[in-house]
Amino acid sequence: MLPENGRSADDLLAEIAQLKQHDLPVRGGKVTAYVYDTGRPEVGDAAARAYFEMLEVNTLDPTAFPSAVAMERQVVGAVAGLLGGGPATPGIFTSGGTESIMLAVKAARDSRPVAGRPRMVVPVTAHPAFHKAAHYLGLEVAPVPVDPATFRVVPEAVAEAITPDTVLVVVSAPSYPQGVIDPVAEVAALAAARGVLCHVDACVGGWLLPWLARAGAQVPPFDLSVPGVTSISCDLHKFGYAPKGASVVLFADPALRRAAYFASAAWPGYTVINATVQSSKSAGPLGGAWATLRALGQDGYLALARDTLAATRRLAEGIAAIPGLRVLGTPESSLVAFAGDDVDVFVLADEARRRGWFLQPQLSYAGIPANLHITVTGVTLAGVDALLEVIAVSAEAARAAGPAQVPEGLAELLEGLDLDSIDDATFAELAASVGVDLRAEGQPRMAVVNAVLDALPARTREAILIRFLSVIYG
Repeated sequence: MLPENGRSADDLLAEIAQLKQHDLPVRGGKVTAYVYDTGRPEVGDAAARAYFEMLEVNTLDPTAFPSAVAMERQVVGAVAGLLGGGPATPGIFTSGGTESIMLAVKAARDSRPVAGRPRMVVPVTAHPAFHKAAHYLGLEVAPVPVDPATFRVVPEAVAEAITPDTVLVVVSAPSYPQGVIDPVAEVAALAAARGVLCHVDACVGGWLLPWLARAGAQVPPFDLSVPGVTSISCDLHKFGYAPKGASVVLFADPALRRAAYFASAAWPGYTVINATVQSSKSAGPLGGAWATLRALGQDGYLALARDTLAATRRLAEGIAAIPGLRVLGTPESSLVAFAGDDVDVFVLADEARRRGWFLQPQLSYAGIPANLHITVTGVTLAGVDALLEVIAVSAEAARAAGPAQVPEGLAELLEGLDLDSIDDATFAELAASVGVDLRAEGQPRMAVVNAVLDALPARTREAILIRFLSVIYG
């Protein structure tokens, strides 16, 4: 509710602190998803000050605020220099990976008109942002399988899925679920042979992989230097360690970037030309990204990459040594996923959260078992032994507790339920009947929720998740 009278900044900040009391911590490395921590407070401070300095600059009109244009050129140029492009490589600074992917899909659709409904070939491990882009932009998604042992997309399956209406083929470097790099060179070559564009989703790895290579890791070719790669996305708010709202999408040529733009002159108002999905937007994230890149520099990123590489190897080896746990695939970046043979990983996650650590649950799909995901960042190395200890203790506690108990018949009930026929209050009551209070304060225990979702087909999961969100914000 809007207060009757204005309040002081100190008063407002005190209330924010109260509101945040149940939030996961964004620093320290105990949250292994969503946040990226360098462990260097001075870098975050520089980014925050630059973010604030550019906060009220509106990038809607590039002629009004040339500072934003200069910053974007420098940031895009830095990314291009790292990802196989030259100083003239065209790119766009966006609000995040989803928007970068949205623009890459739009560019492919608009630059390659087809007679039927445009299609894109997407591995089952590709980020859901591609499905979101297809939903918004009217494309059809052709999902293709990955190898069950390596979790990399199967090139032969990609080739079989390409049709005359295919405008884009997607590969990941790495794919988020298991942290492995798809065979980019092979897929890009077969796409080029068919006259189809190829996008590399390097939102997670784009900024990190080149530094890992310099730190001694074996990184296969994946960027714009690979023949057939026509666009690539790279999030700077991940391993660039910039504040949220910072990503770049690069294109192999200016014509393809122009196809990502939007212009409208069919009204009597101001000139509308947008490089991104958003029109008015703050240059704060751009300023934060610009400052972060300069605050760390090449030596800073290389040092963070060395720590990240060491932590990832130590973590993967340590998890593999814990009875009942196994690492999925061979991590090639800094993403580690592990499943449990006699341990319910959803219960393990709850046990770890109870001990102050957040491990990200991933549901089973396309033959890939339910698992837990860890994003290793620059600060992880200092706490990797503590993390392994928590995983081991939590695994033992989960084994003793047994798997999460899904009430008999609940999955079948939910699958057959007409969710459109019940309101949010009734849905909240249904959740409460199985011990899930969607409006409770604090950090929830999620094992039963995840077990229920894991027992449902993807479309039912999606419908349930939408209702969860509606109730939480209701």
